[in-house]
Amino acid sequence: MSSLRIEIEETPNPETLKFLLNIQVLKGMGAASFSDFEEAKNSPMAQHILHIDGVKSVFLASNFISVTKKEEFEWDMLSTNIQAAIMDHISAGYPIMIEEYVADYPNGLKTELEKQISDVIDLKIRPAVQADGGDIEMCGFEDGVVFVRMQGACSGCPQSLFTLKAGIERTLKHFVPEVVSVEQV
Repeated sequence: MSSLRIEIEETPNPETLKFLLNIQVLKGMGAASFSDFEEAKNSPMAQHILHIDGVKSVFLASNFISVTKKEEFEWDMLSTNIQAAIMDHISAGYPIMIEEYVADYPNGLKTELEKQISDVIDLKIRPAVQADGGDIEMCGFEDGVVFVRMQGACSGCPQSLFTLKAGIERTLKHFVPEVVSVEQV
């Protein structure tokens, strides 16, 4: 196996950094978000990072980990500690997720229209959102309104409303004319 490399990237959310790994973190297009130790019981990696003083939440995706810090902390020392924790965890051979864990992502879709919306999100929107250290989950569709959950760096980002309306909503309306608006849950 080649040696582990971690690149640190800033995200549009100043409270979140993206740790891009040269190995697969999660399989497929699934993602997992954790904001406390109990919630992370199925992710030894997330628990390891959440133990670091100043870490608010951890988001795992296919090839990156986004970490959101508590406001009163600065990134200079915190990012070094997080990077070291990721390196130590993987080098020791500890699992990122417990195998029995099955994410309920994406949600079960009922109609062809919901599947069409989900496909647009997966193919056109998710890659751009993940490039910024986050992810998007479709939570439902009702009366022309698509309900989504923004995760990782996108959760709580000052630019998330702009991304939601100018990017996501406009893209969905273009490809799926039945979409009237997009709302965050």
